[in-house]
Amino acid sequence: MYEKITQPPTGAYITFKNGEPIVPNNPIIPFIRGDGTGIDLWPAAQTVIDAAVKAAYGGQREIVWLKVYAGDEACDEYGTYQYLPEDTLKAIKEYGVAIKGPLTTPIGGGIRSLNVALRQIFDLYACVRPCRYYPGTPSPHKSPEKLDVIIYRENTEDIYLGIEWRQGSEVGDRLIKLLNEELIPATPEHGKKQIPLDSGIGIKPISKTGSQRLVRRAIKHALRLPKEKQMVTLVHKGNIMKYTEGAFRDWGYELATSEFRAECITERESWILGNQERNPAISLEDNARQIEPGYDALTSEKKAQICQEVENVLTAIGESHGKGQWKEKVMVNDRIADSIFQQIQTRPDEYSILATMNLNGDYLSDAAAAIVGGLGMGPGANIGDECAIFEATHGTAPKHAGLDRVNPGSLILSGVMMLEYLGWQEAADLITKGIAAAISNREVTYDLARLMEPPVEPPLKCSEFANAIIQHFDD
Repeated sequence: MYEKITQPPTGAYITFKNGEPIVPNNPIIPFIRGDGTGIDLWPAAQTVIDAAVKAAYGGQREIVWLKVYAGDEACDEYGTYQYLPEDTLKAIKEYGVAIKGPLTTPIGGGIRSLNVALRQIFDLYACVRPCRYYPGTPSPHKSPEKLDVIIYRENTEDIYLGIEWRQGSEVGDRLIKLLNEELIPATPEHGKKQIPLDSGIGIKPISKTGSQRLVRRAIKHALRLPKEKQMVTLVHKGNIMKYTEGAFRDWGYELATSEFRAECITERESWILGNQERNPAISLEDNARQIEPGYDALTSEKKAQICQEVENVLTAIGESHGKGQWKEKVMVNDRIADSIFQQIQTRPDEYSILATMNLNGDYLSDAAAAIVGGLGMGPGANIGDECAIFEATHGTAPKHAGLDRVNPGSLILSGVMMLEYLGWQEAADLITKGIAAAISNREVTYDLARLMEPPVEPPLKCSEFANAIIQHFDD
């Protein structure tokens, strides 16, 4: 079946049902070593993952690793520009779950980004990025321990779909002409707007299907969290981009209040129910006045709409969610994108799961990672209904390759996410415990060591950090 990949003689397949993995005790999992520092990171990560599985299950479970190729290593093996060989795609599709180190962005080839390509090929629509603080990790923030969020970033749409045309290209010029001369004038709300003729142009698609399947995964994740963390915040710029980002928000609320009606409450609904609980005799108008800023300055028509909203909520969920029952539900709210960037720094403990579109999620996940120690401590996963790929979230740092000095934390923590996805929580917890203890004990690689007060001298090597994590399993 494969040109250069050797299938292992043992191990079993992971299968999927209703978007969830069915995992044998000896799953075959492909791994991509990664470029640059991947040569150091992957051996460290594999050592820790294998040790945790052995310690947790005493040989009753094991991962059977399958080496596959991507990036520069694939070009060395398969030939020039073979950054993502068919062998690798076939293996990931066959085995369903994979993990990878950092990959180089190709230069001169036909693929803009290997990471984006993998997400689109396997429809890995949910990029999941947990950001939590491990005590002792140096941080530029005063209270990084208050941040504990999981970012669900839509992975396949938005501007990352890559539909764009260069300034001056024939097709781009034709599209601008069509927009300026026909489509914009035919849309009254656009007035006399015109696209400058010397523009590059891109398309930003946001679909109902893509939005709701992401929010669905986010809500299902929230239901597995402790009650105090059961919150999903829809992050968007819908005040400006009403039919793309605003639609993402609306479709998210629609899903929460239909498919998850018994499990969810929206923030606005909670205000309505809370107002009535505090004052059972409150009128519809007074309730509306309390949930809508500037109510008294609104038109009569708008006031009537808000009063109707209050009545609809009380009628529809007053029995099922009222009398404080809503406090036990998953809270679904929304925040404007630029506001949430501020709030994860000033009020981080108010948030749990952030669900957002592609570009906003890209910025937001890196910003959150910076608060808790940087990308070296930031794990990531790309998850679809029939495939999942776990990955280090940082770059390849080729100047450090082969020196056994970089921090393997991102890839190891991605391994933790993979173990949790498999349902092997005991092994995942051992690694989390080991990392926390190693950092608290100032057993860290140079990137963290140099920022600690006082600096750690000498820092641990990459491989030594892996061993320190394992040694703390028994603490």
